[in-house]
Amino acid sequence: MSLINCKNLQKSFLDGKKNIQVLKQVNLELQEGEFVSIVGASGSGKSTLLHILGLLDTFDTGSYQFQEQEMDELTDRKRALFRNQNIGFILQNIGLILDYTVKENLQLPLKYAREKNKDSEKIIYWLEQFGLSSKLEEECVFLSGGEQQRVAIARALMNNPTLILADEPTGSLDHDNSIIVMETFKKLNQEGHTILMVTHDLELANQYSERIVHLKDGEIISV
Repeated sequence: MSLINCKNLQKSFLDGKKNIQVLKQVNLELQEGEFVSIVGASGSGKSTLLHILGLLDTFDTGSYQFQEQEMDELTDRKRALFRNQNIGFILQNIGLILDYTVKENLQLPLKYAREKNKDSEKIIYWLEQFGLSSKLEEECVFLSGGEQQRVAIARALMNNPTLILADEPTGSLDHDNSIIVMETFKKLNQEGHTILMVTHDLELANQYSERIVHLKDGEIISV
């Protein structure tokens, strides 16, 4: 079943007086349960596309449907709520609040959750999955890069999202921590999570993804 369906997406930015076309007539379909990587050179539009799919940015023209619902029709408030309930976003710069504890960072996505009494249960569960139970009350600034990335992944999973979006999740990690993160994604995908990952590492994409989408100068050249 189709989870995401984008048709003729276009996005541009104004640089001074010059209009820069970042995405050009992008067509992309993602099925439920897929693990797909988007690869391309720096400046090809990978992160812009991911931010649009994660409802962190808007597009100029075209159509973006998530489970057959048109995303462009949502108000800002409904977009934020939809994103919180359906999409887990793992940012390139991790995005943790470093002077917060691990627990406090994992509580952030749960602010709008209804079942407040289950917050601690969820946090403990995901920290156990990533071998971080002992770090619960530790400030994130004192964690290693690999530990911070695993906390970021756990935070993205707190509301059991339908879709996980990862923007260069191994970009700042060494080889060993990169493998830990990718094996985590593999396990999550096997458990039914749909994953869309932007990466510059074609070797990792080939090893872990079911399908690779190549983006060049804002256009998809192969899927």
